[in-house]
Amino acid sequence: MFTSIILKTFVPGMTGQPTPDQRIRCGIVSGITGIACNILLVIVKIILAILSGSIAVAADAVNNLADAGSGIIAAAGFRLSSTPPDAEHPFGHGRTEYVAALIVALLITGLGITFLKDSIFALFKPSKVSADNITIIIFSATILLKCWLFFFYRKVAKLINSEVIRAAAYDSLSDCLGTLAVVISLIVSRYTSFPVDGCAGILIALLILWAGGGVLKDTVSKLLGEPPDPQLVKKLKAVIIATPGIDGVHDIMIHNYGENSYYVTAHAEISCDGDRFSAHDILESAEVAVAKALPVHLLLHGDPYSKDNPEVIFWRSRMENAVCSFDSEFKVYDFRLKKDKAGEVTALAFHMLIPHRYGMSDKEITDALQKKMQEYKADLTLDIRFLQSFI
Repeated sequence: MFTSIILKTFVPGMTGQPTPDQRIRCGIVSGITGIACNILLVIVKIILAILSGSIAVAADAVNNLADAGSGIIAAAGFRLSSTPPDAEHPFGHGRTEYVAALIVALLITGLGITFLKDSIFALFKPSKVSADNITIIIFSATILLKCWLFFFYRKVAKLINSEVIRAAAYDSLSDCLGTLAVVISLIVSRYTSFPVDGCAGILIALLILWAGGGVLKDTVSKLLGEPPDPQLVKKLKAVIIATPGIDGVHDIMIHNYGENSYYVTAHAEISCDGDRFSAHDILESAEVAVAKALPVHLLLHGDPYSKDNPEVIFWRSRMENAVCSFDSEFKVYDFRLKKDKAGEVTALAFHMLIPHRYGMSDKEITDALQKKMQEYKADLTLDIRFLQSFI
């Protein structure tokens, strides 16, 4: 409920899927909210750490301070990502959000390493911990704020599909578990001389490292280039194929320049019977239709093929059946016939899409398929160009 109030107050007019501007505002609001909550927690926990002498409480306080810093970076990342394209960055600044998430991950990981070291030292040189009931109650109450922050971040992350906000959500969840461990250690330390405080500090450090490592892995993967969302690919194909004159699409390459900013190239199959001007108009119509329906800048390459030539249809059908029986994941396109001077078909030339790291070499696949096709014509050869999918 409180989450909805915050979003309605600071992101007015948002109903359903947010616009690009509303998405930026949601990201900035979530960052500022996280900063405010974590600064409050830092103040409370530093006071409690001084009163109790607990390294685990101090670690938890500095962890929240890092979270506040992460909120600043996240808010700044969203703000910078909305900067329009310029001469130095013609594709815009959308990837700034990923850079912000990377910085957050590095901060979290560095913090975890530091407190892991300090907590291990505390096992051998434990300090005296003295926490009264009031200290424990107040410290326990901080878990409620972190729990709310987790649900707040999770809702915003789902709403705007943001990795940096999703990372903050999971970091808040790990903070809840870490703080709970510190509460238990404060209680147990009253009844034993065992360095429970140091053990709790190690647990918090490991939780911090786990959260930081997960964010680091996801963010680096995005910066290196991940396969696109299958739903985006499905919608993109549907819009392209719905364009009159286009009978197929393949060789799709999607480059992500921030959330809701995609640059795409693809090959579209069009009839070879029309002139160059009509082919241009068909491709341009598809590009315009995609731009209206999706956050995609599309550039299409036309692949002409004969869809009315009975001989081409006959041999293509045979070839596709042979390929499908060999492996249903293979796809045939750019199909052409090669003939001798007498007009006899001597070879089939085409492109074939195969999965990454396929277990057979290109030559082994060609030989196997050629053997199948030579059952129809003994001297037939195959001229195959092998490609691997980018989606």
